[in-house]
Amino acid sequence: MRSRLSGPFVLPARDIVRTPGEMREHRLTIPAPEKWGEGLVAVPQGKDLELDARLESVHEGILVSGTLDTEYEGECGRCLREIVAPLEVEFQELFEYPGEEAADFEVQDDHVDLETLVRDATVLALPFQPVCQPDCPGLDPNTGERLTESGSAQQAPVDPRWAALQNLTDHGSASDAARDTEES
Repeated sequence: MRSRLSGPFVLPARDIVRTPGEMREHRLTIPAPEKWGEGLVAVPQGKDLELDARLESVHEGILVSGTLDTEYEGECGRCLREIVAPLEVEFQELFEYPGEEAADFEVQDDHVDLETLVRDATVLALPFQPVCQPDCPGLDPNTGERLTESGSAQQAPVDPRWAALQNLTDHGSASDAARDTEES
């Protein structure tokens, strides 16, 4: 005998089981049961997950589709600044009626348990290399300071072998400017 399913991600489907064409919509706000994600960013435990799910009865089972809105937290992959950003995840999966063949997702006791589906879709939607802004320059390789915070525009040190050419360009631009002012 099967045990009764319980939990915040378990939705009843009793009234639409084996009645193709029937549909039910659910809107839930659920705290994340645990930390979802292992990289630079993750959805922390307790963060609100806003779930919109549609359960549609089809001949093979219950088709579940929906969206999840939440926020992820972590570090920028370039400058290590703390970031918090919104995350929208779309998902769709068929929960098959129990049968002879094993299925990844099954209707159990006229209920569907969305936790595995939603967790997997959320973790796969997290950015692999998150950045605080699209053009984040990262860290200075010499000092380790954030390049976005260094107020002075530092030039790369000039190779001493090329220093003589630098003097020519400095004098050349000064003499060109003087010549332009004499002509006008």
